[in-house]
Amino acid sequence: MELDLRGKVALVTGSSQGIGRQIAAALAGEACQVLLNGRDPSRLEATAHAIGGIGVAGDVTTAAGAASVVERAVAVHGQLDLLVCNVGSGTSVPPGTESEEEWLRVLQLNLLATTNTVHAARRFLKKGAAIVCVSSICGSAELGAPTAYSASKAAVDSFVRSAARYLAKEGVRINAVAPGNILFEGGSWERKVKAAPEKVTEMLERDVALARFGTPEEVADMVLFLCSARTSFATGAVFVLDGGQLRS
Repeated sequence: MELDLRGKVALVTGSSQGIGRQIAAALAGEACQVLLNGRDPSRLEATAHAIGGIGVAGDVTTAAGAASVVERAVAVHGQLDLLVCNVGSGTSVPPGTESEEEWLRVLQLNLLATTNTVHAARRFLKKGAAIVCVSSICGSAELGAPTAYSASKAAVDSFVRSAARYLAKEGVRINAVAPGNILFEGGSWERKVKAAPEKVTEMLERDVALARFGTPEEVADMVLFLCSARTSFATGAVFVLDGGQLRS
């Protein structure tokens, strides 16, 4: 299927590694002009060089940082057509032990990084633009993830559903992708597989219908589809990509 993304200018936050890197690479493969973002300038530049994009270093978890990243990204090509909000982390403390500081840290990383970036980009996004936020199935069900992380991803889903209403009046679509267990180099599942491979295999066979991990490439394919005009009637939705783990 032709996605017609050639020449679109795309900003992908949190794209130095993992899922974000693969999304950026996939957009570049569709002949988009890709701008990558991360907090580590050296890692970001290495990734940008590898996929043929341009790095815009900065911390989007603050309003000022997000505004700076978006403004510098727009300045490169003079426009912004696609925004992918991928900053986040599932690392937190055991459920029930969260301090106020921990709640604020996790919400800033997983929720405010998204809301700040969308807010900063809004005035640059013209009719026909698309936003995709990377969420998690942990925002939809209790799956044993840290409580603060699950709550922050549930908040992302709620934000997407609400923001779709006012963004639609501006001709902008916003959706979320909620991945399940995604295996990639340097990720948490890679560490778990190395530490306890039998337990991980048992979990996959018990909880996931397809009995396997997902890949960053599969997440990227879904993101690209949602960025394209092929999904022009989709907005305010959370698309689950979990191999059949959620039961509803």
